[in-house]
Amino acid sequence: MLWNYLYLTIAVVFEVVATTALKETQGFTRLAPSLVVVVGYGFAFYFLALALRTMPVGVVYALWSGAGILLVTSIGWLWFRQVLDVPALAGMALILAGVVVINLFSKTLVH
Repeated sequence: MLWNYLYLTIAVVFEVVATTALKETQGFTRLAPSLVVVVGYGFAFYFLALALRTMPVGVVYALWSGAGILLVTSIGWLWFRQVLDVPALAGMALILAGVVVINLFSKTLVH
């Protein structure tokens, strides 16, 4: 089970890097960030597939998307100076709570 979480974590990291680079491609007109996007998503989906070998798809997708949303939004705030208002912060807190609940209390993670 530990390997599955490692694979999922690696997948999330690659997805976040690729998504962050996507903004810098300027519509895929810049080569370097475009390559980061393609390679990043390729590795992201590879490691996601490894995690899905034994973990339920719904749970994996919930953790993948929740962690990705939190990290990309945080990077947008820190790197791109995007403003997060109270509803955005509240929504992120709810997403984080959902990820924690799934990890701590869900029995669907046990295979």
